[in-house]
Amino acid sequence: MAEEQNSRLRKIKSFVLRQGRLTPGQQKAFNTIWPEFGIEYQPGFLDFKTLFGNENPVILEIGFGNGDSLAEMAQQNPDTNYLGIEVHRPGVGHLLIQIEKLQLANIRIISHDAIDVLNHCIAPESLSGVQLFFPDPWHKKRHHKRRIVQPDFLDLLARSIKKDGFFHAATDWENYAEHILEIVNRHPGFVIQAPDGFIERPDSRPITKFEQRGQKLGHGVWDIMASRC
Repeated sequence: MAEEQNSRLRKIKSFVLRQGRLTPGQQKAFNTIWPEFGIEYQPGFLDFKTLFGNENPVILEIGFGNGDSLAEMAQQNPDTNYLGIEVHRPGVGHLLIQIEKLQLANIRIISHDAIDVLNHCIAPESLSGVQLFFPDPWHKKRHHKRRIVQPDFLDLLARSIKKDGFFHAATDWENYAEHILEIVNRHPGFVIQAPDGFIERPDSRPITKFEQRGQKLGHGVWDIMASRC
């Protein structure tokens, strides 16, 4: 049954791959910085102690965009390790530049499908938390099946996150926020932290340029925090 569920997750993509063109600086970052901070995808559980050179807690961020907020979190929390997943190469290149600029040692990057990574690279109960900020909302009803937050996805997170670890999601689509809340509430592995389901943006999540633009247009943002039980 689990194999059938994982097969479905692999077949229905939650993202559209738009590679875009790398700037000369981003290409240089791939050539010079990626070999140290990038991880080439291959099945097999990652050894975080070897990967980061320490036993600090590891937080996984799925879909970090251009990486500015992830870089800021890593800079503010040097005793926490961050593993970022992003398939958009210009975004990866931008984060690599930030890693060099800010001299960050606590970030590693995988440019691959997050479902494959969760299935094949993350050992059980090895993560202290998972962050999912502003995923593609797939707002048309016929596309809702493409939303990454589904029961099978929560199963993977529940397997990967340590007891008392967290899942933190944020979206600027109210319908998607309600969808996430419903899926998480139904899952036996998680407990929502706020009585009404949503929390104010915590200081631990930097506000992004994308979010600032949305706020100027009157868009709301919904944060959901759940604990692994």
